[in-house]
Amino acid sequence: MAKKGNRIQVILECTEHKATGKAGTSRYITTKNKKNSPDRMELKKFNPILKKMTVHKEIK
Repeated sequence: MAKKGNRIQVILECTEHKATGKAGTSRYITTKNKKNSPDRMELKKFNPILKKMTVHKEIK
């Protein structure tokens, strides 16, 4: 039987990539505890298309 918990899977998408006009998207999949952090996540991750660290925000 599967565990029932507060962890959910979220998708993080780059915020700077859309402004550049380059093809493709930079997305990461991670999990978060919805009880401890109910608001949207925001992490600095590496964008391989832009070849630099950028801010990735949670999308729905």
